[in-house]
Amino acid sequence: MRFSLKVLIGVVFVVTATGTTASEYPKVVVKTNAGDFVIELDINRAPLSVENFLQYVDEEFYNGVLFHRVVNGFVAQAGGFDSEMNPKTSRAPVSNESGNGLSNQRMTVAMARTNDPHSADSQFFVNLSDNVSLDPKPSRWGYAVFGKVISGTDVIDEIGHRAITTKGDFSDFPADPVIIETMERVPEPESE
Repeated sequence: MRFSLKVLIGVVFVVTATGTTASEYPKVVVKTNAGDFVIELDINRAPLSVENFLQYVDEEFYNGVLFHRVVNGFVAQAGGFDSEMNPKTSRAPVSNESGNGLSNQRMTVAMARTNDPHSADSQFFVNLSDNVSLDPKPSRWGYAVFGKVISGTDVIDEIGHRAITTKGDFSDFPADPVIIETMERVPEPESE
């Protein structure tokens, strides 16, 4: 009987713990010269990445930033260069949260990084297809997913299909540049 009671308590806890509220999934509207899209963030699964991202959003760091790398069928990456291709100065990197159970599926948003697994700072990418090869494996770190595009997927698809050119060190630069005009939090509805 005690065993059954423990299982029941565990089930009740899981159901309660997975209940969702607006603050657990903050949203950010991204306005670009190609159209707008909305990202829903998962603060439960990726608290460090979401906190980092929202701090950049609140500081208006992303305003005027380019999508500097677009690989059709793979990713659209932004967050590191202004409209003149000057690198932006970012804060210290965040710890890699790729083991959070979120997968690099189409329209998810993940932290970009170098070969150092804990080097992600301001740059992020939208997965243009299912990129499970970017997920962690037992022998290596992956790329930490921290959100997903919940509206404006047609805008992301259009960005992903743009012709590319070489500009400076970038061989996957959109020939028709995509600029993030603003990024802002979507106000949470007031609770009753």
